[in-house]
Amino acid sequence: MNRENLESYGNDKEADSSKCLVYMKGIDKWFGHVHALHNIDFSIYENEIVALVGDNGAGKSTLIKILSGVLAPDKGEIYLNNKLTTIHNSREARNLGIGTVYQDLALVDCLDVCANLFLGKEPVRGGIFINRGKMETEAKKILNKLKVKMNSPKITAGFLSGGQRQAIAIGRIILEDSKIFVLDEPTAALGVRETGEVLSLIKDLKATGHTIVIISHQLEEVFSLVDRIFVLRQGEKVGDRLISKTTKEEIIGMITGIVKV
Repeated sequence: MNRENLESYGNDKEADSSKCLVYMKGIDKWFGHVHALHNIDFSIYENEIVALVGDNGAGKSTLIKILSGVLAPDKGEIYLNNKLTTIHNSREARNLGIGTVYQDLALVDCLDVCANLFLGKEPVRGGIFINRGKMETEAKKILNKLKVKMNSPKITAGFLSGGQRQAIAIGRIILEDSKIFVLDEPTAALGVRETGEVLSLIKDLKATGHTIVIISHQLEEVFSLVDRIFVLRQGEKVGDRLISKTTKEEIIGMITGIVKV
């Protein structure tokens, strides 16, 4: 994407639509009397890293759950590759190339790396037998692609470091051939070294042609990693900025309501 064409974010139609993978238009969501999202327009572009930021309760997770098929919008439309699309559930989202890693990672600690990577989609031979050999071969390829240092894919997940666990969760959506990776707080509760490993992994994913959406509260990390920042406050869009055209002070001002957009 030629991001210099995206100087103005007040109107998504001014963006480079030929490179737009996802356009969420006029999204509203209520939970009872709580209006969680107010008329949100959110676009995701080819081979970019975009961060969703905002205070707790801003609507970040709700927006991502709608994109991932976990929630249905009460109003609005979703376009994938410029085609109007309805995402009924998370399976459909995955089939459409949208892979999501939530904070809990959903790993089974008592199973090994292979079993976690292929959980629910194990290859079989003879129609009934799990093809363990193929699983181990493919697991090694994924670990190499992700540059994960691990002696063997037979290691039990419960013994993995935080950075390794995040990599395995991302490996799952690579196996699903996802085009868009949605990562919810990918460095939450990680140490400095493990955080560095995960940030490096995300940069490598972009370098190999993937598009990444991250939810994060860590603005230092965001400014070292992403191309664009989308800011939500109390369920409303209050900013959409190229990283090269903003500052941490402006973004903080948007999050807190000091800066009016």
